[in-house]
Amino acid sequence: MNSMLFSNTVRFIVLFLLQVFICNQMNFLGNVNPYIYILFILLYPVKNNRISFIFLSFCLGLIVDIFLDSGGAHAAAAVSIAYIRPIFLKFSFGSAYEYQAIKFSDSEILQRIVYFALLILIHHLILFTLVIFDGTKMNMIISRALSSGVFTLFLTLLLHTLFSQKEK
Repeated sequence: MNSMLFSNTVRFIVLFLLQVFICNQMNFLGNVNPYIYILFILLYPVKNNRISFIFLSFCLGLIVDIFLDSGGAHAAAAVSIAYIRPIFLKFSFGSAYEYQAIKFSDSEILQRIVYFALLILIHHLILFTLVIFDGTKMNMIISRALSSGVFTLFLTLLLHTLFSQKEK
């Protein structure tokens, strides 16, 4: 149990630091920014306490909001995907979720891509809707959500593949 707590703590801190000091400085094509901090939310263990998970997601989003001066948009998007995550876990992993037996590193790549892509898209749609907050600019919201979402998906899959440990 202590190793799981340690690995989640390290993941929280490392992803936060990567987001704040590296990813926030990236700006491709004027509006494409990766938001890799949500990898913490995507990979958080299924068996842990749901209330503490939602609270940790809020804290992570709030810390990113403080550094980006985004007025709570990241916190709202992070809490939203943390809250709806069980629906997408069940959709992507089926019976493995029902039996609380999901191991992301052992799952099929297509299951991971679907799970990551859906939650990243929802996170980005919520985030950019709150940041832009103008109903007449729906094209801008959708284009930024899709472009940043694809880049975030690529980076999260790359990071997960590079740093996941296969259990034998």
